[in-house]
Amino acid sequence: MRIYLAGPMRGIAEFNFPAFRTYAARLRAEGHEVFSPAEKAEDLWGPGLSAGNEGGDNARAEREHSFSLREALACDLDWICRRADAIALMPGWGASKGACAERAAAIALGLGVMELAP
Repeated sequence: MRIYLAGPMRGIAEFNFPAFRTYAARLRAEGHEVFSPAEKAEDLWGPGLSAGNEGGDNARAEREHSFSLREALACDLDWICRRADAIALMPGWGASKGACAERAAAIALGLGVMELAP
C-alpha cells in the first residue's frame, strides 16, 4: 500500500523528524511504500534542515535553508492526491494544521485513514 505519513512538525524539536523516521521505518518493514514529508523536506532543503532547530521554528528554517511551507505543503498534497492509497496519522496529528489539512484531503478523496499507535 502507498501510505502518506502525517504528523506534527512545527513547534517540535527538529520538526519531529526523528519520530517521522521511526514511523516510516515501521511502515516500510510492514511492506508499504511510504512518503515521509520529513524525508522530502530534507531532499529539497538539505539534511541540515531540522538539525539544531530545537523549537521547530519555520522562520529559522526559511532564513537558514530557504525553506518554503507553501512549496512543502504543495508537494505533500500532490503526493496524497496523485499516489496515496492511505494516510497514516502519527500521535499528536490533531494539533497540526498541516496534518489536519492532509487528513481532510485524504478523506475528500476516499483514501484510507489510520491512526498510528505511540
